[in-house]
Amino acid sequence: MATKRSKRYQKAAELVEDRPYALAEAVGTLKKFPAPKFDPTVTLSFRLGVDPKKSDQTVRGSVSLPHGTGRNVRIAVFAQGEAAKAATDAGADFVGYEDLIKKVQEGFTDFDAAIATPDAMAEVRKIARVLGPRGLMPNPKTGTVTDDTAKAVQAAKAGKVDYKLDKSGNVSGAIGKASFSEDKLQENASSFIESVVKAKPASAKGNYIQSITLAATMLPGLRLDNNSHSSAE
Repeated sequence: MATKRSKRYQKAAELVEDRPYALAEAVGTLKKFPAPKFDPTVTLSFRLGVDPKKSDQTVRGSVSLPHGTGRNVRIAVFAQGEAAKAATDAGADFVGYEDLIKKVQEGFTDFDAAIATPDAMAEVRKIARVLGPRGLMPNPKTGTVTDDTAKAVQAAKAGKVDYKLDKSGNVSGAIGKASFSEDKLQENASSFIESVVKAKPASAKGNYIQSITLAATMLPGLRLDNNSHSSAE
């Protein structure tokens, strides 16, 4: 049974041609879509030519978007002592150690990013089953396992986006809001694309980036052409 689309979606779909778009053209087209009552999140989704089952072909990283994501990022920090105080002073939303771990064990996940000090990770690993599936597990590769909690909190608040290959070989992340100017969306998108290109595993063969789709919440996606990621080949 086909999914019934809203009239807004249908009107937006009429503006989409069945062809790949240059990045600037795709952003321009997205900005012409009928606007819903909320401010949609704009995302980039990558289909990668890697095998997610092979540990040496995992793709994981983070990128600081030049214009942020446009959202209020809620941050949980697992730390004690001075590191906990520094996180609080930097604007972290939830700071704690055993108490916060217990709260997460009981089902609390009302945050968008998690940071932990290295000495806290032994205990934080006990809640990996809760954090992992939600993409919230702190990791040294994304700078979220660190003693400098203030710097990590500031980076997350400023628009740092973490990404990770899923089981289907895809990577995705938010690059802003539909209300952003075309220039800001293009610059954020370019930064994200460049980061994913640099994250190419050494063992990956053939066409690394197979496709990139630009989309906004509850609106149709736009397929980008090879010029958007020519350096990925």
